[in-house]
Amino acid sequence: MRKVILNLAVSLDGYIEGPKGEYDWCFTDQDYGMTRFLSHIDAIFFGRKSFELVCPMGPNAYPDLTRYVFSRSLKSAEGAIVISDDVKRNVEKIKRMKGRDIWLFGGAELTNSLLELGVIDELQLSVHPVILGGGKPLFKSSSKRTGLRLVGTKQYSTGLVQMFYTFGKK
Repeated sequence: MRKVILNLAVSLDGYIEGPKGEYDWCFTDQDYGMTRFLSHIDAIFFGRKSFELVCPMGPNAYPDLTRYVFSRSLKSAEGAIVISDDVKRNVEKIKRMKGRDIWLFGGAELTNSLLELGVIDELQLSVHPVILGGGKPLFKSSSKRTGLRLVGTKQYSTGLVQMFYTFGKK
């Protein structure tokens, strides 16, 4: 079965965007494992806001990936399949489809919804050595405690540290 993998950048204080929605703090000076990661996926999950952020790039943004947009307000999205209801059933159906893993691109609302539904399989967090002091947090308050198991780390000369987690206790 395919896995849903959350792979994203996060500040040391847990934010995925700065106070004004900025991403300029994200390191782009090297690959940071993205080429390898992209070789293992063939689909991408967006929330509506994240999709609209990528949308100006048109259908050519991630052209080799099947793009899914989770939205209650969009009826259609160019180059993407819109999922507007029964999210858990639809995600589980996509996971059973033949193919490689699925990148949960974001945003925070979709991530937190899928976390609550228990359909995320792995977290790959690239922690950037910067304290933003505010912005959009990766995780919002949850109705339950979620145990994670660290399965790997990778440190870069820039101070960026990637942490790889699966769900459950040791």
